[in-house]
Amino acid sequence: MTQLPKAKYRKDYQEPEFTITDVDLTFNLHPTETRVTSVLKVVRQGDHTKPLVLDGEQLTLLSLKVDGEDVAEDSYECNEHSLSLNTSLKAFTLEIENSVNPTANEALEGLYLAENTFCTQCEAEGFRRITYYPDRPDVLAKFTTTIIADKAEFPYLLSNGNRIKQLDLDNGKHMATWQDPFPKPCYLFALVAGNFDVLRDEFTTREGRTVDLELFVDKGNLDRADHAMLSLKNAMKWDEERFDLVYDLDIYMIVAVDFFNMGAMENKGLNVFNAKYVLANPATATDQDFLNVESVIGHEYFHNWTGNRVTCRDWFQLSLKEGLTVFRDQEFSSDLGSRAVNRIQDVRVIRSHQFAEDAGPMAHPIRPDKVVQMNNFYTVTVYNKGAEVIRMIHTLLGESGFQKGMKLYFERHDGKAVTCEDFVQAMEDANGEDFSRFRHWYSQAGTPVVTAEQSYDKDAKQLTLVLKQETASTPGQEQKAPFHIPVKWSAYSEQGAELSLSDNNLLHLKENESTFTFDNVVEKPILSLFDNFSAPVKVKRTISDDELRVLLAHSKDDFSRWDAAQSLFTRMIEKGINDDSAIELSAQTIDACRNLLQANTDPALKALALTLPSASTIADNYETIPVEAINTQLKSLKTQLAVALENDFSQLLSACKSEKAYQLVGDEIAKRQLKQVCLSYLAELGDAATDKLTEQFDQADNLTDQLGAMQAGVWANHSAAESLLNKFEQQWRGEKLVMDKWFSTQALANNEATVERVKDLMTHPDFSLKNPNRVYSLLAAFTQNQAQFHKADGAGYELIGSVIQQLNTSNPQVASRLLSAFVSWRRYDENRQKLMRNQLESLRQLPNLASDLFEKIESCLTE
Repeated sequence: MTQLPKAKYRKDYQEPEFTITDVDLTFNLHPTETRVTSVLKVVRQGDHTKPLVLDGEQLTLLSLKVDGEDVAEDSYECNEHSLSLNTSLKAFTLEIENSVNPTANEALEGLYLAENTFCTQCEAEGFRRITYYPDRPDVLAKFTTTIIADKAEFPYLLSNGNRIKQLDLDNGKHMATWQDPFPKPCYLFALVAGNFDVLRDEFTTREGRTVDLELFVDKGNLDRADHAMLSLKNAMKWDEERFDLVYDLDIYMIVAVDFFNMGAMENKGLNVFNAKYVLANPATATDQDFLNVESVIGHEYFHNWTGNRVTCRDWFQLSLKEGLTVFRDQEFSSDLGSRAVNRIQDVRVIRSHQFAEDAGPMAHPIRPDKVVQMNNFYTVTVYNKGAEVIRMIHTLLGESGFQKGMKLYFERHDGKAVTCEDFVQAMEDANGEDFSRFRHWYSQAGTPVVTAEQSYDKDAKQLTLVLKQETASTPGQEQKAPFHIPVKWSAYSEQGAELSLSDNNLLHLKENESTFTFDNVVEKPILSLFDNFSAPVKVKRTISDDELRVLLAHSKDDFSRWDAAQSLFTRMIEKGINDDSAIELSAQTIDACRNLLQANTDPALKALALTLPSASTIADNYETIPVEAINTQLKSLKTQLAVALENDFSQLLSACKSEKAYQLVGDEIAKRQLKQVCLSYLAELGDAATDKLTEQFDQADNLTDQLGAMQAGVWANHSAAESLLNKFEQQWRGEKLVMDKWFSTQALANNEATVERVKDLMTHPDFSLKNPNRVYSLLAAFTQNQAQFHKADGAGYELIGSVIQQLNTSNPQVASRLLSAFVSWRRYDENRQKLMRNQLESLRQLPNLASDLFEKIESCLTE
């Protein structure tokens, strides 16, 4: 690299020297030479001697005018990263004309052309690849956008706000002008031009205004758009009812594109979506796909207020909008579906991915202090842990207090770019609370470990609970101040009866150690701690298997019942690993599982409780990860459970079959989920399950059941696996989003042929390294296959390392996401450490290493 990327620090933030009040953009679209004319109303805010510096990358400057006059060449400087204008003016109009090559933009940031559709992605810093501009979120302006293109080829010309003009031009071209009345940062700018099928509807706000809804999909996909439209209308209604927030434009548009680095983007009034979060019908989408569409549609819509109307002052504040909006979309999904199932699935993400991020070299607070490449901080810490921090505030204040805080937040900051501190301050002020200790969740990285010790004095009828917290050092943070940790709890007798020990079921752990005493406790209780996962912490406590089984059977908190089952399974696996012995499946555990299977409870909860902990969740408990031992013990436990409960699984599999046609309703989704878990266990029994696998695959009237049969066979290394894979491919070849699932299924298979199979699949006609969805479905999925990615011979590392090297110059954002698989290299044995380090050092030597990769590699290799 000619110049090493430099880190930016939150403490160095300075207000912009100039702001932009109004932007008038004109795009004359062309595949290789799009011309952009930008007219900016510029107002100086700072030192009158400072030049105006605009960001710009991969642009060709064509002309520059101030107040209608050409700028002399000695009055400005243009380089590969910026345009600097020397001026003493306090306010002026700046007109810039530049060209950009959308076809060459394989990074999919800024303006790009893919599959004959012009599209933009500007968050975090993509607008600088469109035109010269102060590309930072605290510069808010009103945008007017005119788009000119060939009408036959690009009949739809879309941008932010409301369309105020459209007309036909000469030479077969046409134009459309859009005006966004709300000031916004440039990262929320959007432009799309293409030829689509359109689903139209409308929504009437509670104020009586009619909002036009338009959903744009590729030709031929209109039959897969209905669920997304329904989800959008549900989200609009829910936000009015739950958060008192009403949509503010005349039109709301969603465009589904296949080439997109992210899941979706909340651009004001024009959301651009990865097609996999829009397109869904029973034949081509699973139940989980439908739920994901609902969640992501909701997430991007909710950003209209939490992200757009109130936005981030700087990118260190990313969790201000993302953590809050993830919390909002989680609540939306929970209010519309099963709250317990949604909560458990959210916790699985934290335990499987976020805890590992906290334990690695890229560990950072939800509000980072240091950034080299902002794209690297779109993480599970900022998003999902950020949502857990918001949820803790909700727990501390209650629904009413939280909504009071939200109301004050919008009253103070609507139309502004603000900080995480501003949000917390609004919550405090609205409720008369002091969150000074709680703020450590924003400033400190790492996962607190809470140790719980309880003692019961039978004679005094007194229970004493001692809670201690400790957080390991993380890069740049050796010492940790204690967090304010909310601890939800409940208590049960040995027979499972709920005990009332106090009027308050919420404890506040604010010090390194706190003692809580309960009087008039007539019998020794079994405590359930951190009900509903009330804080993102790990818990160490002495609790017997029998006590866990009581919680599994009787806890009133569904999360805690699931957690008890996971704890029992984890104990067995860890005992087998630590003793280097076979797992011993006790009769009591078999009975507890059987009782759960036969209980009159939500089938989806049964399915989640009987799904074994993931290899990554188990790995998080070890300083040096025992790869082979984890996977051996997981396989052994699953096989033993399959043998012990074969009749129960078979009976439930039959009982969950539906005579009705596919329905996307809660009860049916839950039954299909349980059916899948039963089938996955039975597949471990070998040929005895062949008929069940092939019958479900062949008779399925929906993708959930069909895919479930294939995955059960492939992941159990069943003899029917190849036949199922071949039939699936023959049926779905060319259907990109469905084939993504075929790729992932094979990438996640735990067998010795997986590495070579993944290599072969990279040559498949439906695979392309240029498409992020294909890369994620095959290669990112493979990095989650702990046993095969971490093969002792290093073949998995070599494969992913070579792909990262290829993507470094074309799409470094995707390359950086793949590199995450190497981040925890120091937690493996000496041989694997050496092999992973070799890949990191090889990448480090690339002469054109992208800044996205540079930051992660340097963090990984720094002692």
